[in-house]
Amino acid sequence: MRTFFKSNGLTLVLLLLFACSILGQWFTGWRVATEEAVRHGQSPDSLWAYARGPQFLSSVFENWESEFLQMSAYVILTAILVQKGSSESKNPEAPPRDADLALQANKPGAPHILKRGRFWRELYARSLGTALGALFLISFVIHWTQSARSAAEEALRHGDVPSTLMDYLLDPQLWFESFQNWQSEFLSTAILVVLSIFLRQRESPESKPVAARHDQTGN
Repeated sequence: MRTFFKSNGLTLVLLLLFACSILGQWFTGWRVATEEAVRHGQSPDSLWAYARGPQFLSSVFENWESEFLQMSAYVILTAILVQKGSSESKNPEAPPRDADLALQANKPGAPHILKRGRFWRELYARSLGTALGALFLISFVIHWTQSARSAAEEALRHGDVPSTLMDYLLDPQLWFESFQNWQSEFLSTAILVVLSIFLRQRESPESKPVAARHDQTGN
């Protein structure tokens, strides 16, 4: 058990923090929704009903959407662009790391998919960015549909005609929810890239060595 934790401690701790955070969001969100319902003389949902409801699901996937957008953009842009002095950037002076994948497929321990032909090599070579981009699109669709469902329920409570799903795609509320998260993700990533030029975190793979020059690029 100790060996397993030592090898997988980062993932386990992050998943534990995720579980605590989403449970906290679920419970506190339910409390807010309950207080709102009581204030309007309505019957509040149970804790389990709230977890399946559009208000909670929309808020969860609204945040996941922005995180996956940030990660996919970061992975793809760092493959193309460079920031001199940043530990988050590749070193433009270094030789290409992934040149001649057909030859590298013969290295001991190389993923077997690299030996299955050029198509599979090219697909696998971009699989991380593709997977993160797909997770962003999935999260956006769930955010959109659940936010539309929540807006429709709100409209019916007030005797208004709810928007269709496609109409809601053009609703400013949906894009306000998205942009308010996207802007913070892009800003925080840009700040990390710049701060890693001048600041250090001892023993972190996200930081340059503590004694590294400021103009050293990459790790």
